[in-house]
Amino acid sequence: MLDTGPSLVFAGLGAFHGLNPAMGWLFAVALGLHRRSRATVMISLLPIALGHAASIAAVAALLVAAGTTLPQGLVRVGSGLLLLGWAGYHWRFGHRHRVRFGMQVGLWGLALWSFLMATAHGAGLMLWPALMPSCFPAGVDPGLAGPGAAALAAVGIHTLAMVATTAVVAGLVYEWLGIAVLRQAWLNVDVLWVVALGATGGLLLFSAL
Repeated sequence: MLDTGPSLVFAGLGAFHGLNPAMGWLFAVALGLHRRSRATVMISLLPIALGHAASIAAVAALLVAAGTTLPQGLVRVGSGLLLLGWAGYHWRFGHRHRVRFGMQVGLWGLALWSFLMATAHGAGLMLWPALMPSCFPAGVDPGLAGPGAAALAAVGIHTLAMVATTAVVAGLVYEWLGIAVLRQAWLNVDVLWVVALGATGGLLLFSAL
């Protein structure tokens, strides 16, 4: 259904999202510390994964819909421009527009938070370039079943890698490292994400020429 290359891309992006504190592990650890419960940290991963997967699936469905109705070249150009625009937005305004929920949020609220965070970061958009070869093979008129199944597989691989990484990081921080690690040694993941969005958008535009 999916080649090894795209599958590794989906898993790699999932792992990258799992490392990003804004995607869930920091919220899970903070909620566990607030309730003084190790189990809360692990249970929180389920709604975080559900919300993230829902956001990724919705954005992947948009690509499938666009690919079945629009020329592939137009989809590539539009996707590239959208990624560049998203990168510019995050560079200029991303730090001002944060999705804020309190520590008393329930599991459904946490799922909603995860969905909004993944959507606001453009997490699903980054899967588009890797999804295109599987959803829209050259010279083939894709039916709904083919691209839909490929998109679903991509969402599953991405989400599994994301939640596995989130679980490892959340467990390490909760049990041994503590929240103070963010002040002592932490890479600015948001900057890396902006660069990745912009670079991917540029590559898509170049490939459409």
